Amino acid sequence: MAKDKPTKLRARMPRGFADRGPGDLVPTRAMLETIRKVYELYGFEALETPFIEYTDALGKFLPDQDRPNEGVFSFQDDDEQWLSLRYDLTAPLARHVAENFDKLPKPFRSYRAGWVFRNEKPGPGRFRQFMQFDADTVGAPTVAADAEICMMMADTLEALGIARGDYVIKVNNRKVLDGVLEAIGLGGDDNAGRRLTVLRAIDKFDKVGISGVRDLLGEGRWENPEAKSGDFTKGAGLDEEAIDRLLGLFLAYEEADSDALEPGDWPVEQRVAPKSDPNKVMHGVLRRMSALAGDTATGASGVDELGQIGALIETSNYSDRIRIDPSVVRGLEYYTGPVFEAELTFEVKDEKGRPVRFGSVGGGGRYDGLVGRFRGEAVPATGFSIGVSRLASALSYLKTDATPEFGPVVVVVMDRDQTAHYMGLVATLRQAGIRAEMYLGNPKNLGNQFKYADRRNSPCVVIQGSDERANGQVQIKDLIEGAKAAAAITDNAEWRESRPAQFACTEDELVAKVRELLDHHGVPHGAALG
Repeated sequence: MAKDKPTKLRARMPRGFADRGPGDLVPTRAMLETIRKVYELYGFEALETPFIEYTDALGKFLPDQDRPNEGVFSFQDDDEQWLSLRYDLTAPLARHVAENFDKLPKPFRSYRAGWVFRNEKPGPGRFRQFMQFDADTVGAPTVAADAEICMMMADTLEALGIARGDYVIKVNNRKVLDGVLEAIGLGGDDNAGRRLTVLRAIDKFDKVGISGVRDLLGEGRWENPEAKSGDFTKGAGLDEEAIDRLLGLFLAYEEADSDALEPGDWPVEQRVAPKSDPNKVMHGVLRRMSALAGDTATGASGVDELGQIGALIETSNYSDRIRIDPSVVRGLEYYTGPVFEAELTFEVKDEKGRPVRFGSVGGGGRYDGLVGRFRGEAVPATGFSIGVSRLASALSYLKTDATPEFGPVVVVVMDRDQTAHYMGLVATLRQAGIRAEMYLGNPKNLGNQFKYADRRNSPCVVIQGSDERANGQVQIKDLIEGAKAAAAITDNAEWRESRPAQFACTEDELVAKVRELLDHHGVPHGAALG
């Protein structure tokens, strides 16, 4: 009777997740280290929170309270309490601060980097696991904390190599929008649903443009507006006067910038006005926002806070990088005051020559009610979150001439019975701070060892046969220079005779010669251990 063949398991990755190799991990690690240094320069300290929190700690900020596993990944513990993988780094911070409130210094300044998880339908560029890097100040009621966060974000982008003029930090205040909504009759709990519809309409500006937002604020919008066909999205049902007022707020920055231009500042050949003096524009924006918010106390408070932030930005000489812009609408409900967004403004081409503009790479704002959920009192807090993967992708376009990442020096094995001696050569290199490894596969085929070194992107290999060992010598093959030389050699005899980019040295010279080779090619290496 024939034996049943064992079932072969199919290797497959869950949808919405990704494996990451050295090409992704090495530059990301360098980017995170740069961000960390800027945050620590501003006095923020590291904090790490668990990947898992009690689901009720996420509270009303869950996508769907009645279904704990909708929007987030959740499961029940053995005591039947619901646990969830964190969907951001802010809710765990709020829990940590509330749990340790009496022990922590206030204000409490921390930064956190880590993976977050969303149980949502994956798609192109939309992952269920992604990394964020946050910085927050908890316990500071002054908007100076908000201004400082924005300044720190500007300094972070520049430290990462993004030139001034290739990014902007936009600042708004939810109170101003709330004031305008009150002024057009959408204040109070009874209008909460319509307010949410308005926010969603404004937030779709990048997708549907100003005319599409106007439709969504009114009766609604067809998927194909000209033909009035496709899906129909019901609008907020506002009248024309209310719509004009809301859109006037949304466009306040662009209109104030145009007003700030003097006659003759618009060159005839230019279709778009050059940007004016940023401080002059900022004051124009604030005047427009104040007029649109009317005499509502909420709107006045928001404009006043933005004015204070603007003054701090102006005094600190950040006006060319940070601007008051009412077009910023952060979707999360827990923002209670200033909100901000970091936007990249440069445009690049993808591998198919199509224009790519990255837009927002991070955002945040003030959330004075989040920590208070655990304490029964408002606790002021503000913070900023960077989308690490999106920012890393943008940086990869800027660093087209970046030095390639090299692997370790490989010591090949010529004689299997001399493994201990080869391991000693590797240890010598490592003690000198040089990345090195001994080939651990089958040493029978020397060609396979060289192929392995090539795949590891090794800068060089160390070779020692019985003759070299008897003379206390090694051969060093420069794989970087060798690849260049090999391209010019077409004859096997010439190859064997020239042995391109290979030289001998004594064992005592090994470290010095390898360092010399690495320095010649700009390959980084560390200092000696111990």
